[in-house]
Amino acid sequence: MLKQTISQKMLQKLSPQQIQLMKLLQVPTINLEQRIKEELEANPALEEGLEREDRLVEEQENRDEATDDNFELDEYLQDYIDDDPSSYKLSSNNYNSDEEDKTIPIAVHQSFHDHLEEQLGLLRLNNEQEETIALQIIGSIDEDGYLRRSPVAILDDLMFSQNIFTDEATVKSMLQKIQRFEPPGIGAQDLQECLLLQLELKLEDDFDLDDEDLINLKRAKLIIRKYFDAFTKKHYEKLQKQLDISQDQLRNAIGEILKLNPKPASGYSTANQRSAQYVTPDFFIYTRDGELELELNSRNAPDLRVSDQYRDMLRSYRNNRRKGTSNREQKEAVVFIKQKIDSAKWFIDAIVQRQQTMYNTMYTIMQYQYDFFLTGDKKRLRPMILKDIAEITGLDISTISRVANSKFVQTEFGTFRLKEFFSESLSTTDGEDVSTTEVKNVLKDVIDEENKTKPLSDQKLMDILREKGYDIARRTVAKYREQLGVPVARLRKEL
Repeated sequence: MLKQTISQKMLQKLSPQQIQLMKLLQVPTINLEQRIKEELEANPALEEGLEREDRLVEEQENRDEATDDNFELDEYLQDYIDDDPSSYKLSSNNYNSDEEDKTIPIAVHQSFHDHLEEQLGLLRLNNEQEETIALQIIGSIDEDGYLRRSPVAILDDLMFSQNIFTDEATVKSMLQKIQRFEPPGIGAQDLQECLLLQLELKLEDDFDLDDEDLINLKRAKLIIRKYFDAFTKKHYEKLQKQLDISQDQLRNAIGEILKLNPKPASGYSTANQRSAQYVTPDFFIYTRDGELELELNSRNAPDLRVSDQYRDMLRSYRNNRRKGTSNREQKEAVVFIKQKIDSAKWFIDAIVQRQQTMYNTMYTIMQYQYDFFLTGDKKRLRPMILKDIAEITGLDISTISRVANSKFVQTEFGTFRLKEFFSESLSTTDGEDVSTTEVKNVLKDVIDEENKTKPLSDQKLMDILREKGYDIARRTVAKYREQLGVPVARLRKEL
């Protein structure tokens, strides 16, 4: 049986303007210029204007929008004409005068695959088919310099994409030629083969090696070829016993291995790599006369304003209405113009609010972490979470999160991600709350200063930190060590 009921609900929905602001807050400065260009292309009523004064645009007063077909446009048109829509532009008073160049530099490098193809041109090949096979192999080498595909898979690629039928021996023969290209080690299928290729090429150039170097290289090759697993696990005592050599002899052999490059293509930009990206700071913090000053980087935010041409269209329509010469088509056109102008103003206001929100958020972070920004000492970072900044600024936690995401601040001590300043608190033995970032920095210092022949275990690291006043558990030490990218004690061991 159907039953009809009435209920009341309170729902909170974001307006299109609020959604637009939230999206803009997530955009870092380096991408903001492209976002503005997209809006300029989509909205003809929005245009990039010349800088006339350094001020933020005044907030537009809310206007009731008529919904029926017979709404009155006179007052609306008069507001637009008197208000001068061209004054709706964007120019931040926090503009950094040193950042006038709006061109983002892009590094240009010869790609790794271009380098290999140049060397291929120096080979004497028998026919075009061999060249095609070689190019297929080169194209299959990844950005680290490894050939992850097997010869059989390359055979299939040649058959389906190039209509070339050959055999596995031909592919392997061509691969061996490519593996002699510069840089040494390219075309290997795994790390072990990569290191072996480099050692073999060094041994071939033995005319400039003395006897001791030659012996060390041969031992290094033996270690990689026969005892690779023991080497990667740093079982040095086992290696000494199996090779029947002294610790100094093992150290010299391993020293030759450490000179090799595990990623042969690391010095080149590959064809499938992205163009080199440069960090563009969103904020600048300077110290002047012992005080901190904050500037918002606005170099990728050009002045924006409502088109003068669209204002003239509205004035023309208003004059025609007074003369009684307006028609239905003109009325439809002016409704379209109104929508575009409103959209332009909303976008300009969103950009302005973005700048104000970012500035206020960063200013609060700067004040909260004042000692760090003044000294650059990471041990002076205070525990700080998103909620702390949200409560001070009066903004929502999600808004603070959007501002902190993918944003950078340039200081006199380097450029940092905003996320680096947010950390939980940890109590010391004295009951004082300190930042987990500070604990990680102390942990890193302890590991850096340890005796690498006898690296410290997580238990010993915990004991040292507790002696320094940090009440921390062993599993927490292990977690922080992993977050710092530091391996376990056994893998940190050196001869």
